[in-house]
Amino acid sequence: MSNRARSSALPARWRVAIVHDWLTGMRGGEKVLEALCELFPYASVHTLVHVPRSVSPAIERHAPRQSALGRVPGAARLYRHLLPLFPLAVEQFDLDEADLVISTSHCAAKSAVAPGRARHLCYCFTPMRYAWDQFDAYFGWERLGPLTLMMRPVLGGLARWDRSTSGRPDRYVAISQYVAARIQRYYNRRSAVIPPPVDTEFFVPTGREPDPYALVVSALVPYKRIELAIEACRRLGVPLKIAGDGPELSHLQQVAAGAREVEFLGRVSDDGVRELYGSARAVLLPGEEDFGLVPVEAQACGRPVVALGRGGALETVVDGETGVLVDEPTADALIEGLRRADTIAWDAGRIRSHALRFSKTRFIEAMSGEIEAIMNAPDGHQRW
Repeated sequence: MSNRARSSALPARWRVAIVHDWLTGMRGGEKVLEALCELFPYASVHTLVHVPRSVSPAIERHAPRQSALGRVPGAARLYRHLLPLFPLAVEQFDLDEADLVISTSHCAAKSAVAPGRARHLCYCFTPMRYAWDQFDAYFGWERLGPLTLMMRPVLGGLARWDRSTSGRPDRYVAISQYVAARIQRYYNRRSAVIPPPVDTEFFVPTGREPDPYALVVSALVPYKRIELAIEACRRLGVPLKIAGDGPELSHLQQVAAGAREVEFLGRVSDDGVRELYGSARAVLLPGEEDFGLVPVEAQACGRPVVALGRGGALETVVDGETGVLVDEPTADALIEGLRRADTIAWDAGRIRSHALRFSKTRFIEAMSGEIEAIMNAPDGHQRW
């Protein structure tokens, strides 16, 4: 069934509000929001900070309504510094007209306050990672120095708020089994699992022989561990292209100083990323991901992935068939993974066939089923 046909099966009378953490670019979370905007073309979209024209036309057509934080001078660049204000801001959204609230959340969106009659479904990318188990990666002494001492109680308070508001959604949907386990651990809530959508009609094999470079496509943030890919490729003498930007750019450029093998491409268009995937020797995923769209996009293009065998990669990469899983987050492990990848005769068609399990059509079908279940529950609220 097509996306359009499935969408028409959901009653148009439902008034839907979608709450998203922030809209400053098209990353994996925004691909989910885009699919939901297509499913609900008349939904209102609410977000903490919206940078106009930074996301796709499918989202911009909904005229996203930003919180007061979006009017703070420099918020488009410095919104992460406003983290302590997120709880207050997300609770101010006016959702009173909604019958259904869908929060797409990796930070604060899941804590939006839905009206009493409305159902609230949270599509959870992850519980707030920097408040729970990755404080040092974002706010450790090596990054902030003495300011770490100030941030620790702030993030501790944010974690307590995150847990105390975990009952606001009636139902959770996690992006992976890995995230479902985190939701159970930190919120003591069950969740269904629906992988995020990958545009497998756009990401297709080029049919060309691969070039000798390895590829990283990623936001440049600490937990991605991109420095490991840089070190591994420098030691192997393998050219490495890095597509993406973020707050770690200057740090990673220092790590790569003097390494002619490493090329920083900055933000690349979707067309450009597809070309990079199609020509890469292998796509690297050195950090632990909650799901990871990049490995699936690469596999849709018929290219193998060398990934850390933890988190979402265990659900998206088949070792020896669609890529290579390595045991440790070290440069040595990545080197061995790249060497092993060079010994395998990869079948692009088989790799792509695996990626089709994560298509946008399957996402729409599965999410429609979850939405119908919560909206049609006899007591009006089917809590998990």
